[in-house]
Amino acid sequence: MSNVTLNVQGMSCKHCVKSVEGALESVGAKGTVDLASGTVKIEYDEQKVTVDQVKHAIEDQGYDVV
Repeated sequence: MSNVTLNVQGMSCKHCVKSVEGALESVGAKGTVDLASGTVKIEYDEQKVTVDQVKHAIEDQGYDVV
């Protein structure tokens, strides 16, 4: 398993947390959202999913990965 922390803009509430976590699960990754810092710590299997796929899943929910 690999880990990456992404900066994500636009998250502000528990609904945002659920949206991001659900998006990550849909591509086979797990994430922990920290609203205060605007980051998402992500654990994923690099044999099954790429960082780009993870970023796109979050962006598809309306958030900006920076």
